[in-house]
Amino acid sequence: MKLLTCPMNGPRNIDEFQSFGPVRARPDPNATADREWSRHLFRAENRKGIVVEWWRHVPSNYFFLAERDLVSNEIIRTFDASELRDHA
Repeated sequence: MKLLTCPMNGPRNIDEFQSFGPVRARPDPNATADREWSRHLFRAENRKGIVVEWWRHVPSNYFFLAERDLVSNEIIRTFDASELRDHA
């Protein structure tokens, strides 16, 4: 059984989680053409390395962030989204 540590609920079975993809900067809605919005919504980078992703603990509906190595699939750390805002 693979475990993922939820910042609010502690270590839980990975089946209790849902991934929502990488954290990305949102385009300016007043200055972005439809083509760029489409690219932002439906195209994903396919690169090697470390990525910060949105995750959700489904039973508690708690959203948080996880740093994950895309090559090894190792979760490096998980943290509350407020940490990202504090450093932005």
